[in-house]
Amino acid sequence: MKLSEAEWTIMQALWKHSPASVREVMESLPQSNRWAYSTVKTLLSRLSEKAAVEVSKRTNTSYFEPLISQPQAQQSEIRNLVDRVFDGTVGGLVQHLLNKETLNSKQQQALTALLEEEMKGDGHD
Repeated sequence: MKLSEAEWTIMQALWKHSPASVREVMESLPQSNRWAYSTVKTLLSRLSEKAAVEVSKRTNTSYFEPLISQPQAQQSEIRNLVDRVFDGTVGGLVQHLLNKETLNSKQQQALTALLEEEMKGDGHD
């Protein structure tokens, strides 16, 4: 599932607090994303159409709740990135990160441990 940047902002608000009304979502948005009520409502409607959120009614108020978890959305986004930018190979992404990003010692050790664990799981030594 592909989410726009604005949809990600809305989903992050819902992952922190849900179910939430349009107004509650608006109030929980970062100061830099204080959109109009109609904008937030439109974004929530789009997310509902994408089956990313569920809408329920209580009295005259609609409440929105995520149908996908943050890790599921992250996995989908990373898969889209890998497919689009690195020809579908995770190794290409990892090599890019190692060549272009600075990792501190703790991050290097964690990455090494992950790679070693992955190799064990694939039956390699």
